[in-house]
Amino acid sequence: MSRHAFRTGIHADATRLAASGSEGPHDDGHDHHLGLAHDLVVLSQQQQRRRALGLLAGVAGLGALPLIGCGGGDSDSTSTSSSGSSSSSGSGSSSSGSTSSGTTSCSVIPEETQGPYPGDGSNSNSSGVVNALALSGIVRSDIRSSIGSATGTADGVALTVTLTLVNAANSCADLSGYAIYLWHCDRLGRYSMYSSGVTSENYLRGVQVTGSDGTVTFTTIFPGCYSGRMPHMHFEVYPSASAATSYANKVKTSQIAFPTDVCSTVYSLSSYSSSLTNFNQMSFATDGIFSDGYSTQLSTVTGSTSAGYAATLTVGISA
Repeated sequence: MSRHAFRTGIHADATRLAASGSEGPHDDGHDHHLGLAHDLVVLSQQQQRRRALGLLAGVAGLGALPLIGCGGGDSDSTSTSSSGSSSSSGSGSSSSGSTSSGTTSCSVIPEETQGPYPGDGSNSNSSGVVNALALSGIVRSDIRSSIGSATGTADGVALTVTLTLVNAANSCADLSGYAIYLWHCDRLGRYSMYSSGVTSENYLRGVQVTGSDGTVTFTTIFPGCYSGRMPHMHFEVYPSASAATSYANKVKTSQIAFPTDVCSTVYSLSSYSSSLTNFNQMSFATDGIFSDGYSTQLSTVTGSTSAGYAATLTVGISA
């Protein structure tokens, strides 16, 4: 599968998912608004798909408005521990983005499409430009509830996501003071601010600033699985909190993948039955984003459906 086929930008991403079948995303007429309002254009649509898929050390992601998957705190509780490691990778990427110095090495995480629903000021919904980064209170660790005048809360299996930002150009040194904007779909596969039924919500979006150890932690839920994609989360990296107000200032866009055994466990809950159907029809090999390699994006996940999960990932950039 060629890089070009899956890296023509946000329009291609939305088109592919909309064509995924009768169980695909809901059609609420938003796709044709992308990039049109106020002549804003979606960034990253021309950026090269994968640069990095080398050795990973220190490891510790819609549709046209997706899909039916359910999550939640079910009584089922299967304990799972999975690790994304350097030995786990998809085929198709041959270039290495790794940098090493002495005994320290890490890889630059690949640049990815931001998808159709970034909410970073780069595109619009039916009401105009959508920019969650401009909302008061967007800098927060718990992203399960909406902020401002919105009052909705996203339900689902509890998940904490800890990202460690490192400089692959400087012996993988921790990068402090950077801002990371994280967003993902809810347990029904819907994206707040865009998807039918949740356009007035802004949950599952938030910004955190890396500490002296380069880490940020978000409290959220395990995302649903919608047709045409493996379960994932999106994130953008900004040089500072003050710069994290518009997509124009970002220095990296990428996605987070999740181990298949954890996904199977979560989606085996009765409330996630539709997500399980969608998940069983996908693989990393057939996913348009991860098919050419995902080892540097595969999180390490521990926990259970009853106690909640913790996902960790080291994010290498060249700073």
